[in-house]
Amino acid sequence: MTRTQAGTKSHSGAAALVALALTSVALPAAPALAAGKMTISTPQDPGSWDPVDTFLVQWAAVATNVFDGLTYRGPDLKLVPGLAESWEELDEGKRIRFKLRQNVKFHNGEPFNAEAVKFTFDRLLGEQGAKGPQRSNYTAIESVEIIDDTTVDMKLKAPDPVLLTKLAGYGAMIVPPKYIQENGEDNFNLHPVGTGAFKFVSYAPKVNIALAANPDYWGGAPKLSELDYRFITEPATAVAELQAGRVDLVIPPTIPIGMLPVIEADSNLQIVSVPGPTVDALRFNTRDGITADPRVRKAIIMAVDRATIVQSILAGQGSEIANFQGALSFGYDPELKPLPYDPEGAKKLLAEAGVKPGSTLQIDIRGNDTTMNEVTQVIASYLQMVGITATIKPYETNVLLNDIIPQGKTGAMFQQKWGGWTFDYDNTAYSMYHSGEKWNPYEKDAELDRLLESQRPLTDRAERERILKDIGKYTAEKAYEVPLYNTNAIYGVSKKVKGFIAPPDNRLKLTDVTVE
Repeated sequence: MTRTQAGTKSHSGAAALVALALTSVALPAAPALAAGKMTISTPQDPGSWDPVDTFLVQWAAVATNVFDGLTYRGPDLKLVPGLAESWEELDEGKRIRFKLRQNVKFHNGEPFNAEAVKFTFDRLLGEQGAKGPQRSNYTAIESVEIIDDTTVDMKLKAPDPVLLTKLAGYGAMIVPPKYIQENGEDNFNLHPVGTGAFKFVSYAPKVNIALAANPDYWGGAPKLSELDYRFITEPATAVAELQAGRVDLVIPPTIPIGMLPVIEADSNLQIVSVPGPTVDALRFNTRDGITADPRVRKAIIMAVDRATIVQSILAGQGSEIANFQGALSFGYDPELKPLPYDPEGAKKLLAEAGVKPGSTLQIDIRGNDTTMNEVTQVIASYLQMVGITATIKPYETNVLLNDIIPQGKTGAMFQQKWGGWTFDYDNTAYSMYHSGEKWNPYEKDAELDRLLESQRPLTDRAERERILKDIGKYTAEKAYEVPLYNTNAIYGVSKKVKGFIAPPDNRLKLTDVTVE
């Protein structure tokens, strides 16, 4: 067996990965006395705090402080132990044995143990998980078996090279069995209980969620006593509250590029910008209307000068993309180039497809995304130049994401912003393109399904990367979306905030932050 420090990449299915780092965390002799409150502006209320119910980065911006996974990945993107203090891969990657931290309790006093881990994954892979969007990320798991109170074996149907990263977030967050069984699923949605550094206090839908320090946190008590997340959908309001001192931190993707100078000019504030995984695109309705024709889709891509959009509207806070992933994504192909800006070529393709000048289409966007609103206005102007009249329809974000897109009720084009939080193209591509997935309401492509499924069990990184690049080329050739840009994660921060390290994926863990 090969032993490897946590976070190191394994190159063989036969090799065992053993996480030895942080096998013990020095706990204070007595809980530190937390003091101070931090107020954070987030643009979206996820509506449920149950880990199996969500894919939203705004959920993780809050819930990373409430819940823990078996593993943890911080702002440096390195994978380290979480509630599992070590693990080893066995049976050629088809079994993972986790050694669990001892003397950890949920916020309600319930013990964290092997039973809680088994309950979490039985629930995620069962009837409750089937109601939400997270289960498909964990289908490689066949079962979780209890070895003893502090040891579990996770048996896999096939190796999943991204699973350890997936266990660091979202659906894999460990939940309390007794609390959920006694209080019910609906209660858990609104009154979450985890093992994290902060405890749930109150939740007012569309207003705020308040958290308080957990002095008994296994990783050491947080330095702040309170966190207050305010749901502020209007960017101008969020920035105004930051300027007034009523908000200490504004998290992505709230701040429009046009408002960056306002924050930079304020001596009490600063902008923190880091490259992130988030990509933006306008995806196509490939079932109905003129965009059912791939020639039309390619023409629309060629009609849009995306490089100019990145420089002019994003002020360089991003980069043009050739498909729906950024350069930090495993599977990114630097040789794949975006279709060039070519309005004359676009007109020829439209003519070949029989699209007459004056044809119309609708673009659906998130109504509170000021930057995308500006981008789509410019795109509409580009399309007008090749004979297509575009109208822009803004939706309340949750309506667009939970009703319009999954139900296949979009216009010809619709906004898709995707965090790709695993920094692995599988997480994006499988969700976007596999038949039957929530974010793929229009396409059923057997060849693409085969490619997507074939790479998931591979432990040979080079072979898996090759297939992911093939998937990227395939989707670019099919022109399933107008790939726009990979954006930086932009935070507006009060200079009173100390110790804040900006995560590229919005997963804020505020244990070591203070506010003067």
